[in-house]
Amino acid sequence: MDHENAQKFVASWLAAWNTHDLDGLLAHFAESVTFRSPVAAQLLGGDGVIHGKAALRAYWTEGLRRIPDLRFEVVAVYVGVDCLVINYRNQKGGLVNEVLVLDGELVTEGFGTYLDPGDNPAGAR
Repeated sequence: MDHENAQKFVASWLAAWNTHDLDGLLAHFAESVTFRSPVAAQLLGGDGVIHGKAALRAYWTEGLRRIPDLRFEVVAVYVGVDCLVINYRNQKGGLVNEVLVLDGELVTEGFGTYLDPGDNPAGAR
């Protein structure tokens, strides 16, 4: 992925999150996506690993239900060969990295990563 396409992807991703447009957000993800997040483990129980687009929708639907003021502000975007890292602040000011592995234009694997709250004065969650 080049930087121009990465910026377009992130702009669309951010707009979808900030308007809580799950269809727009999920349009970036493959049907067979795997997503890992410690927040998923907190919200849903289990190991925090989500398999498939339908399960990802269910996770994010529950997250938006529990966090109705959810909003992100992008801090930086890092581009790799077939991956992208979005560094952002959440609605609480916590720093988060979303690591996205792509096959073409679709995310096939994602990782939500968080600072230890002790390392982040605003709190990571």
